[in-house]
Amino acid sequence: MKKFLFLAVFALFAGVAAAQQIPATTLSKDEVKSDVAVFAWDNTTHDFGKIKQGTPVTHEFKFTNTGKAPLVITNVQASCGCTTPAWTKDPVMPGGQGFIKATYNAASVGAFNKTVTVTANIEAGFVQLVIKGEVQPTQAGK
Repeated sequence: MKKFLFLAVFALFAGVAAAQQIPATTLSKDEVKSDVAVFAWDNTTHDFGKIKQGTPVTHEFKFTNTGKAPLVITNVQASCGCTTPAWTKDPVMPGGQGFIKATYNAASVGAFNKTVTVTANIEAGFVQLVIKGEVQPTQAGK
């Protein structure tokens, strides 16, 4: 009787485990990847070097959509209020180009290293761009 009960429980668990398997008709990981948008950036980091305090600076990050689907940017968020982003609002078709602009206000003296997070329909879901530099104090009388 114990053997029968053991076999019944084993069969029940085996059936539940088999039901959890992914069907063979599901797309493979490579097939899913091939249908997403892909950023190809000219660069993802920009160093402004030394800049004058109170003089805003802007860099435009350029990209090409090398994927097979239209690239849609859903949000661009700066890591602080000192950086203002602007970006391509329309979908970027495969082979098309777009931009992310980052303007740093340069109000505070000292080194800075800020990120701009771009959320889009790409495999990872987002990418981070970096701007950095050093704000030099303005000299009185000049």
